[in-house]
Amino acid sequence: MEKATINVKGMTCGHCEAAVTNALKELSGVSEVKVHLDNGKVDVTFHDGKVSFDQMKEAIEDQGYDVV
Repeated sequence: MEKATINVKGMTCGHCEAAVTNALKELSGVSEVKVHLDNGKVDVTFHDGKVSFDQMKEAIEDQGYDVV
């Protein structure tokens, strides 16, 4: 398993946290998601062979947030 921290701009509330968490957990290969609203970071634990950073980025951006 791999771990990554993704910087996400625009998350401000519990709904934002839920939207990003659910979008990432729908991806095959993502096992754990922890959103930190205070600093705009998302910690993701994932299987590198099943999901790419670009797929995770797209899932977040599809929810209306910017990956920076």
